[in-house]
Amino acid sequence: MAMASFARRKAYLLARNFSNSNPDALRYSFSLTGFSRGFASLGSEDNDVVVIGGGPGGYVAAIKAAQLGLKTTCIEKRGTLGGTCLNVGCIPSKALLHSSHMFHEAQHSFANHGVKFSSVEVDLPAMMAQKDKAVANLTRGIEGLFKKNKVNYVKGYGKFISPSEVSVDTLDGGNTVVKGKNIIIATGSDVKSLPGITIDEKKIVSSTGALALSEIPKKLVVIGAGYIGLEMGSVWGRLGSEVTVVEFAPDVVPSMDGEIRKQFQRTLEKQKMKFMLKTKVVGVDTSGDGVKLTLEPASGGDQTTLEADVVLVSAGRTPFTAGLGLDKIGVETDKLGRILVNERFASNVSGVYAIGDVIPGPMLAHKAEEDGVACVEFIAGKQGHVDYDKVPGVVYTHPEVASVGKTEEQVKAHGIEYRVGKFPFLANSRAKAIDDAEGIVKILAEKETDKILGVHIMAPNAGELIHEAVVALTYDAASEDIARVCHAHPTMSEALKEAAMAAHDKPIHI
Repeated sequence: MAMASFARRKAYLLARNFSNSNPDALRYSFSLTGFSRGFASLGSEDNDVVVIGGGPGGYVAAIKAAQLGLKTTCIEKRGTLGGTCLNVGCIPSKALLHSSHMFHEAQHSFANHGVKFSSVEVDLPAMMAQKDKAVANLTRGIEGLFKKNKVNYVKGYGKFISPSEVSVDTLDGGNTVVKGKNIIIATGSDVKSLPGITIDEKKIVSSTGALALSEIPKKLVVIGAGYIGLEMGSVWGRLGSEVTVVEFAPDVVPSMDGEIRKQFQRTLEKQKMKFMLKTKVVGVDTSGDGVKLTLEPASGGDQTTLEADVVLVSAGRTPFTAGLGLDKIGVETDKLGRILVNERFASNVSGVYAIGDVIPGPMLAHKAEEDGVACVEFIAGKQGHVDYDKVPGVVYTHPEVASVGKTEEQVKAHGIEYRVGKFPFLANSRAKAIDDAEGIVKILAEKETDKILGVHIMAPNAGELIHEAVVALTYDAASEDIARVCHAHPTMSEALKEAAMAAHDKPIHI
């Protein structure tokens, strides 16, 4: 019954999509059909593919290219592979999030489970050492993958001297020219600065500096209530800092579903994180021992001051293309500095491609990886595909917040008639059993077809639970399809099943 319904729904959606095709949607939902470009004939015999940048997009592209039989070289300026994500981003932050959560649990939750201590304290150097060990092991692991797949690795800063040649100032002080028939720009992004605020990585830090503080600040101010700011604020808040988040916008994480966002903010406030929304920083004084910020309402008004030991600037990221020589070879960029590419990741310059944070789309490591694989498949004469509407996003606080697809606000803006199914973790047996039941699952489904439009989860392991929803959206599943799938008991994932039941009909356990 469900599969027959699924087939009818697919036929309906296919017909509707062809009759109402949106050029912009087609631009970012990369087609599985179309002509094959193949290699650009630019007179280079050295490499089939050269990748500039060894982050998640770049190293994955390089490995995939080698696996497809293409002679490949990857150029990385840092000297360690993995890019921002592995070295000073995703990986070290998750290490500290986990370590700080363990400390917080030991302080506040272990006694409820019959585990008692006379005292518990933070050994910050040991915590940082564990983080650094994880990073070092993973970066070495990527180098091992390069050797296994026969990817040539050049350590240095690369810049174009022609569309088929890259001059590399190597880390050992030399210079070499790397030639390639196809060159992929995968240089990632950098911290976005704010006017009048100078990051010194001591008193005023970026996310990089926030991952390497030598002591726990008594007062931490976070400028920006996005993913990174809230994660790093959580780390230091658990370790004892008084955390205040200053945000120009009226909401935290503006891209998040509104209902989930409000519940998420309330949860963070219960964890003693303070928020000053609709507020802008207009002055910074670092002349004393700490930092004194001058603030005023976003709409203008009376100024106030806020003091901190450390200020974290977390106002987003910007494409990193400085010094690449893009202007020399004529690569086009938009007003935000992003490289303009077509559906095959090709720039306007023949043989030059771009992926990841340097092109439009979500600035996420896993999105960059998908870009890298698809780009190389196109270069190799195969077909690649990335659907940016199906890229999950996760905030790795506790609880985590994960989402995929449209928010309720976006569904309303598109004028789609829809149903909502929700299920709280307070009614989930596994969550209650482990005494960690704060959160909710919310599913949005099209009223006429029951097709799932978006899934939003706030839960301790939301970042893991979301992938069932990603698969469902990828295959245009209905809420009924998830509702009729047997989920093991007791598990947190049963909450997703119950929310699907609520969207399609009625849940059982609430």
